[in-house]
Amino acid sequence: MKAAELRQMSDEQLVLTIEETEKSLFKLRMQASTERLDVPSELRRQRRLIARVKTVQSEKAKAAAK
Repeated sequence: MKAAELRQMSDEQLVLTIEETEKSLFKLRMQASTERLDVPSELRRQRRLIARVKTVQSEKAKAAAK
């Protein structure tokens, strides 16, 4: 998901996206610890998506403060 798509989402949608991504990341970490991870690059993608969502949330918060 690109940052432009995330900027169009509402705050509630961003929170839901981050919750779903964190759950998915947890499952991937459990798979990685048991050495059954099919796509190792998925861990990195999920972490980056979480960072991207948090960045968009902080941008919106700064814009609202002005």
